[in-house]
Amino acid sequence: MKQFLRMIFILTLLTACAPTATSAPAEATASSLLEPAPTRGSDSAPEAASPTEAESNVDILANLPAPVCDSGPTPEQGEGPYYLAGTPERTSLIEADTQGEKLIVVGYVVNQDCFPIPHAWLDFWQADANGEYDLTGFTMRGFQFSDNKGRFYLETVLPGLYESRPIRHIHVKVQAPNGPVLITQLYFPEQPIAGLTVILEQREGFWLGIFTFVLNV
Repeated sequence: MKQFLRMIFILTLLTACAPTATSAPAEATASSLLEPAPTRGSDSAPEAASPTEAESNVDILANLPAPVCDSGPTPEQGEGPYYLAGTPERTSLIEADTQGEKLIVVGYVVNQDCFPIPHAWLDFWQADANGEYDLTGFTMRGFQFSDNKGRFYLETVLPGLYESRPIRHIHVKVQAPNGPVLITQLYFPEQPIAGLTVILEQREGFWLGIFTFVLNV
């Protein structure tokens, strides 16, 4: 009888100490309910581009070499058939949909003694990258004034070639305050024209052209 009671006592103790079933840990339960993170599909908005490393106009003008004036006054050239008056005042001809290789043309407007001419008027016009002129609006057209050091700054693209004139060029009119208007054109080292060829350098993300207009004033 004592042995039977001892067995009942041991079974009672084992039952009391046995582990009870519990629910899954809270962390596991929460994790199982989380949906997978969405992935970027082909129709998702692109990530924002990082800032470019291109130099700013302030940097370019601050590091502009001294004007070159030893070739005498800048030669004149014909206006051509595509000039339009009334262009907007701006230093950049590049718009949201502009195609082509970026070109920045900088330099000076000076007199024959190589002194800078502040507030000189410069009116630029050119073909786009496909060699076409806008004859109904002002695409690839604009005027500006030189600063107090005679400097100018123009953002554009390399002009394309067209069948009737297969040479890259940019038209420009330049005028000192109360002076005569110089009508001329700028060219590039691949097809140089004496006295009218820009110094061209390749920079990160753009071409840099440097030129000095020497006015007969």
